[in-house]
Amino acid sequence: MREDLILSEKEAVKADRSTERRIPGIIADIKSLLKGLVLVSNVLPVFTGLWLALYFTNASFAAHWEVFLLTIIGSTLVMAGALILNNWYDADIDAKMARTRKRPTVTGNFPLQVVMAMGIGLSILGFIFLFFTTIEATVYALIGWFTYVVLYTMWSKRRYTWNTVIGSVSGAVTPLIGWAAIAPVFHTVPIVLFLILFIWQMPHTFAIAIKYCDEYKAAGVKMLPVVHGVERTKRQMVVYIACLLPLSFFLGQLGTPFLIIATLMNVGWLALGISGLFTKNDLKWARWNFIYSVNYITLLFFMMVLVTLV
Repeated sequence: MREDLILSEKEAVKADRSTERRIPGIIADIKSLLKGLVLVSNVLPVFTGLWLALYFTNASFAAHWEVFLLTIIGSTLVMAGALILNNWYDADIDAKMARTRKRPTVTGNFPLQVVMAMGIGLSILGFIFLFFTTIEATVYALIGWFTYVVLYTMWSKRRYTWNTVIGSVSGAVTPLIGWAAIAPVFHTVPIVLFLILFIWQMPHTFAIAIKYCDEYKAAGVKMLPVVHGVERTKRQMVVYIACLLPLSFFLGQLGTPFLIIATLMNVGWLALGISGLFTKNDLKWARWNFIYSVNYITLLFFMMVLVTLV
């Protein structure tokens, strides 16, 4: 009896240790499935759009805290659903790329049918939350979801180099969702926020495409550097970065400090972009552009909120 008891205790300990080892793996799989950093970076513009709508309409946060919660939760769920569906649909090409072949849709840790159900379920749940804000906010979320899931993921990504343009639309509507939850978007500020995000995503995505050009080529994804070469891609990046420069001046109501810092960041990125026309180390240059672009957009939208508090 004692030997059986000892064996069963050992087996229980092993099972507990096995469970402990699996939990971090499951968390990592969920984070990968949701593309954690991408999801978080898309929630920030939603919050910024909502916050600036409150600021420019002289509305109080206390009177709209329920709308705030519904908007943030709803938009997060919609975006999470879209990202999951992207992983579900792209499982075949993700298996061919080193940076994506550990995703649970490739390893089989999550069955594809389950992933699809999760993506659809979270999307529907998110739209239900947003429906209790405004119809306009829900429509913008639907535009973003449809553009990303259908027009980008399922249609253009594997066929056309301008898939990046389509994908940029889905990311650019995020501040419109936040603003529209409070007020109509017929205002300079949300339109400029849309343009900033739309243009920013082009050089940001091109930097990623240059960095992983060989992997995209192996997977058959029609990214610009894969089809037309790195040099043409670098030239287009410079053009898009230059287009960002005047946009911050349309946000003059946010104050001179904001304009100065935003302009300095734009000039810095433009200088980095132009340096790529003369560099021989394209991969290193692309990595620096990626890092700069992520910090640029995070700081820019964070500053938009910060300057309204001081």
